[in-house]
Amino acid sequence: MTTYPPVQYINWQSGVYSHDPHSFLGLHTVNDKEKVIRLWRPGAEKVYLEVKGNIVLAEQMGVGGVFELKVPSSLTALDYRVYHHSGILEYDPYSFSPTFGEIDRHLFSKGVHYKLYEVLGARICCHQECKGVKFAVWAPFAREVSLVGDFNSWDGRVNPMRSMGSSGVWELFIPGIGETEKYKFEIKTQDQRRLLKADPLGYGSELRPFNASVVVDVDAHIWKDSSWMEKRAKGSINAPINVYEVHLGSWHTKEGFPNYKEIAQALSKYCKEMAFTHIELMPLSEHPLDESWGYQISGFYAVTSRYGTPGDFQYFVDHLHQEGIGVIIDWVPAHFPADDFALATFDGTCLYEHKDPKQGYHPHWNTKIFNYGRFEISNFLLANALFWLDKMHIDGLRVDAVASMLYLDYGREDGEWIPNIYGGKENLEALEFLKHVNSVVHEQFPKVLMIAEESTAFYGVTHPLEWGGLGFDLKWNMGWMNDTLTYFKTDPLFRVHDQDKLTFGLCYAFSEKFMLPLSHDEVVHGKASLLSKMPGDIWQKFANLRLLYSYMICQPGKKLFFMGGEIAQWSEWNCKTSLDWNLLDYPLHYGMQRMVKELNIFYQTHPSLWEKDFDFEGFSWVDCSDRKNSILSYLRKGESKVLLCVHNFTAAYFERYEIKLGNVSKLGEVFSTDREEYGGSGKLNGSIILQNHSVILQIAPLATMIFEVTFAP
Repeated sequence: MTTYPPVQYINWQSGVYSHDPHSFLGLHTVNDKEKVIRLWRPGAEKVYLEVKGNIVLAEQMGVGGVFELKVPSSLTALDYRVYHHSGILEYDPYSFSPTFGEIDRHLFSKGVHYKLYEVLGARICCHQECKGVKFAVWAPFAREVSLVGDFNSWDGRVNPMRSMGSSGVWELFIPGIGETEKYKFEIKTQDQRRLLKADPLGYGSELRPFNASVVVDVDAHIWKDSSWMEKRAKGSINAPINVYEVHLGSWHTKEGFPNYKEIAQALSKYCKEMAFTHIELMPLSEHPLDESWGYQISGFYAVTSRYGTPGDFQYFVDHLHQEGIGVIIDWVPAHFPADDFALATFDGTCLYEHKDPKQGYHPHWNTKIFNYGRFEISNFLLANALFWLDKMHIDGLRVDAVASMLYLDYGREDGEWIPNIYGGKENLEALEFLKHVNSVVHEQFPKVLMIAEESTAFYGVTHPLEWGGLGFDLKWNMGWMNDTLTYFKTDPLFRVHDQDKLTFGLCYAFSEKFMLPLSHDEVVHGKASLLSKMPGDIWQKFANLRLLYSYMICQPGKKLFFMGGEIAQWSEWNCKTSLDWNLLDYPLHYGMQRMVKELNIFYQTHPSLWEKDFDFEGFSWVDCSDRKNSILSYLRKGESKVLLCVHNFTAAYFERYEIKLGNVSKLGEVFSTDREEYGGSGKLNGSIILQNHSVILQIAPLATMIFEVTFAP
């Protein structure tokens, strides 16, 4: 390359070099005997370099901030170093080849770059024998992109990035920097605006209200959970799954945000004592607003800094795994907030979201909707799912708001949505995206749980892809939750009219693989806590709540239980305050916690309650027609044992209640929620009368009674 007249240096960024600064800056050949080092230092009067150990002064070319130093043709990029704006002496960023290759471009453009999180964002690496950080960002419609951060005093003029052509990716390698560096991308739009954006694939972020991205090495953690991972690989969906749903910021018992490492100790100990098999964490991706609970995400790849570093979170997961507790997280690919530092209008255009608000705006949450039909966007989200499973060893993703993704008219009136190409309301691009995610996840992480929060009757959510389904492992049974809570809020005197709300769910219980949720959504926004929903006096409220929990455990389907319910919170959940652990000083609350603990242990140790959750052969009604007394009875069947579950939904006590049960040779009560130590009345079945293909039981008030049944051959 030949040198340019000084007059052309002044505005070198306004021409072709704004897309390819490396073709102008850095080390370039002049002729067979000579090379030139060209530096860009706007505002500087003098620039010094170190060349093979000697400090030399570069020549200023004109007044535009361009400096040159002619050197022998034998000089290489590792033979000289320059002073960065931070003052460190390091190698020249503009003397390195691209870090984003042709294979990366091809895979990304097709939406199948499953390791996208290793080539975009800020990644600590060794590039051409030099340690540093490679930065890459997708901004296809930008005029210019610059990297700004602590290392260049946040000056957007200093470090222009290189465009990688049709991929839309801009990249730059900065030698000599590492973890904890804060940075953003300064994007110049086609209409000459300058936007300052956080990294969409950044691994770290500042604590709100600040929002710069932070360089993090997520490969530094040494995992010690190999035993758990091996056990998980041999696992089965036909296992006990009893999930404790947690919001980390409000579970703890101290002021301020707990650290991941600190809470790992207490939470794992508690879950083991309470016999939960998994925890499910409300979203832990970075988000600007505490009150969104993490469901409006600004940094999909950044573990929220509220509770520590990504390394601290890896310790958290590792520790829970070593204690035998699985970790599921809420994943939110349905929408994102409109904050100006994040994804919205990222490069000056509607890049991540649909441009038309009828497709790209969510009226329920005042958020943006992803354009799933664009390969790069579906790749961004798919790779995000894989990131959590790969780098963070997560055991399952509960996919939030699936219904809002499936339907184009979700939350919209007539005229507010655009039909698909066939005139229907299904979002075909979102359907394909979900199928793709489930396919790849199950291929790469076969025993990870994919769980859909899907609130409609969309057919085939958990059916295999080869059957035309979406391929999820589990689906939240929102119908069961709504019907059950509606029933339980009804005064027992009037439940005689509503028994269908309990029995109807069994008409479709085996149409999907269901999880039964009592989630955070049911104890916020004026809905009252579960205990406060219950009718009757204090004793009846607690009895009803014990009945609700035990009824859920007995029903077919995996279980999810939101924190605080086990201690019978009176108040609604508040993300800003701790659970009311002091309630355990009172007998009824302590009794509730003890009942939940022993019920969970009973669940895990009785395969009849989980071996055939998804098989109609694992359930059969004994009597679902006793509306007058509001009593239900049914069998749960495992491979070898059978349990009889009896629920009394009124406060009446029946000293002699007959249940026709066929040829029973032995029947024994193995669990009752009416035990005095739980706060019940203590009406238990010490002896049971068997006669004429019937059993005569004592039926405790507002209680669940479980019996082990042996039938005569």
